[in-house]
Amino acid sequence: MQKPDMSVEIAGIKMRNPVMTASGTFGYGSEFADYMNLESIGAMISKGLSLKPKAGNPTPRIVETPGGMLNAIGLQNVGVDAFISKKLPYLKDVATPVIVNLYGNTLEEYGEVASRLDGQDGVAGIEVNISCPNVKQGGIVFGTDPNAAQEVVRLVRKNTTKPVIVKLSPNVTDVVLMAKACADAGADALSLINTLTGIAIDLDRRRPVLANVTGGLSGPAIKPVALRMVWQVAKNVKLPIIGIGGIMNGRDALEFILAGATAIQVGTASFLDPSAAQRIAEEMEAYLTEKGIPSIASMIGALEA
Repeated sequence: MQKPDMSVEIAGIKMRNPVMTASGTFGYGSEFADYMNLESIGAMISKGLSLKPKAGNPTPRIVETPGGMLNAIGLQNVGVDAFISKKLPYLKDVATPVIVNLYGNTLEEYGEVASRLDGQDGVAGIEVNISCPNVKQGGIVFGTDPNAAQEVVRLVRKNTTKPVIVKLSPNVTDVVLMAKACADAGADALSLINTLTGIAIDLDRRRPVLANVTGGLSGPAIKPVALRMVWQVAKNVKLPIIGIGGIMNGRDALEFILAGATAIQVGTASFLDPSAAQRIAEEMEAYLTEKGIPSIASMIGALEA
């Protein structure tokens, strides 16, 4: 039986299959080398990098919820310079594209991080996290204001020659409006969705469980919302889409492909099963083989709705 063609391309980044790892759930890649073959998936995405190292939020900062988990890690990371000097050399030897997620608390920080990454050979592309507060504008999140999002994307685009993927927040009234704003500002692709804002309460202590009070909800509980948003954006924006949200197995992943995603990201599943990304890639290929589907490309956006 002939093997299906699982290869896809996102903004010029060629991948052996559509499976990517979600930022913040896969460390800097090397942490998972003992659990899976890093060259079995399409791409790896780093933890979100900032201009300076960041310690993150106080604990507790993660809690399990029905059908998912809440996290308030606070974007803890080593900073862009330490990533370039200490993490990237290892990744350069892995034959899998590395996409670097970045964020900033000011417009200028986004531009500076993008600029420092631009000359790095081992970086295939950039994913921009716009779900961050703009400290100069009273903490309004960049990703909930179309104008602010456009400013970020334009500045990142100006400061890098690499493909720019923008990660959209679901905590908006109209995700299509946000997607169009980012596309108009020069995004090469879109990834969605980021986590939904939630809260967990300790009834007996009458206090929030998380020290940060609120956190980002991920896992199977958000999958229907993520599928809906991917489907909406795919119908209205002519950019490649990367689907994220509650993907636990190959069937979940293929649902996102049908909804219009060219690729998918595995996040929360990696906490339950460190080899989840490889397993999901294998399950996707097995499904296509079983059904006699010649290529994954033929399934992109093929939802009969």
